[in-house]
Amino acid sequence: MTMTNTEKNSYLTDVGNSGSVDYEETPDDFLEKRQLKKGTAGWILLAGLGVSYVISGDFAGWNFGLAQGGFGGMFIATLMMATMYTLMVFGLAELSSSIPTAGGGYGFARRAMGPLGGFLTGTAILLEYAIAPAAIAIFIGGYVSELFGFSGPLVYAAFYAIFIGIHIWGAGEALKIMLVITAVAATALLAFIVGMIPYFELSNLLDIPVNETVAGASAFLPEGYFGIWAAIPFAMWLFLAVEGVPLAAEETKNPGRDLPKGLITAMVILLVLGGLILFLAPGGSSANLMKDHAAPLVGALQHVYGESSSLAMFVNLVGLAGLVASFFSIIFAYSRQVFALSRAGYLPQWLSLTGKRKVPTLALIVPGVIGFLLSLTGEGDLMITMAVFGATISYAMMMLSHIILRIKEPDMHRPYRTPGGVITTGIAFILSIIAFASTFLVSLEAAMWSAVFYVIMLAYFVFYSRHHLVHNAPEEEFAAIAQAESSLK
Repeated sequence: MTMTNTEKNSYLTDVGNSGSVDYEETPDDFLEKRQLKKGTAGWILLAGLGVSYVISGDFAGWNFGLAQGGFGGMFIATLMMATMYTLMVFGLAELSSSIPTAGGGYGFARRAMGPLGGFLTGTAILLEYAIAPAAIAIFIGGYVSELFGFSGPLVYAAFYAIFIGIHIWGAGEALKIMLVITAVAATALLAFIVGMIPYFELSNLLDIPVNETVAGASAFLPEGYFGIWAAIPFAMWLFLAVEGVPLAAEETKNPGRDLPKGLITAMVILLVLGGLILFLAPGGSSANLMKDHAAPLVGALQHVYGESSSLAMFVNLVGLAGLVASFFSIIFAYSRQVFALSRAGYLPQWLSLTGKRKVPTLALIVPGVIGFLLSLTGEGDLMITMAVFGATISYAMMMLSHIILRIKEPDMHRPYRTPGGVITTGIAFILSIIAFASTFLVSLEAAMWSAVFYVIMLAYFVFYSRHHLVHNAPEEEFAAIAQAESSLK
């Protein structure tokens, strides 16, 4: 049954007033002032965006998993997380092609689990993407210090200002520049891979001293079975944030085709790069050397070719592009998540205003200022762990959304269908819960700060924003119209 706009608005208001939320009247030009530029990205740009989100994790961070579990623990943890992300990407490919809005995971969960479920998922994604750039800014500062001898707040501010400015210039321009930076970073990874292959030796993977006091300890698992569990958060760094591709849905040429293709292509590239880096960095040098090295790829090359080798210097210099690529792309991600939540009234509505270039300027600037202030703490590891904490919550919620929608709305238009259906996303859901639990082993402090963030955001929702939602925001309309048409059948 088809509903007129008047009937839709009336129904939406009734649903809000009779339930746990209220929808408020908005000006006629409300959505006109909150438009993103359509048709900016094709599947190639989306695949580049997916790789860009993650590529900094190939250069550093993953190797600390070797300290937690040795090569064997890190290898098994990586297999688990590679499985989780691959299955999750298949689920997200279906959800994003069916519900192509800038809200991404918030939009999926909103339709499946209502306003509170949508808000909690969106908040988890926001925790991941708003905090991660602050940590990456600190790591960029460290690279700049090594290369040029200076760092600190001016470096952080400069990077935030430059890359937020490029995003304000225009989404199409930003995505193309992002693709170029990512290609440069990928060149450094390929140079590293080619340079290390001749020096790979299996024995190098197993040279971490064995902790004889733990259960299951061996050369393969020097920290025993527990080391597998402890390595999981670091294994995630090889894939963390690829799930941000759906946030570009409203700027995609053909969401039903391009989003699944871009997501899956990005995941395949990340699987190949992550697997090669995991084996070649410790296998070509020493797992014991790599386990706590600040720049593992550079360290591995220096071990093989010498401290002043040209290849090591090249990877060291171009490796900065990997950090910049992730920093640049995650700014895009947080702005779209803030934009979508603001447009629907979950966050202050002025954050979603767009100008002539159809870019959410304030959604770029305000979280950027907050991120810059966080970067001044210098607590990069803490912030990354908080980002992982938020990510795992969002993964569980998004996979649960896929399962619920398959059951609740079996006839929903799905341009792409997940291979294996709910079995695929069910496995990803279980693995995301395991990953969430593992974050407590890395930093209880990060879990507590994340909980504080959640309490503040939830209080804002309960006492204010749930009474000021916008009924014609795409994510709200998708969900409520589906409910309306279901009740009218």
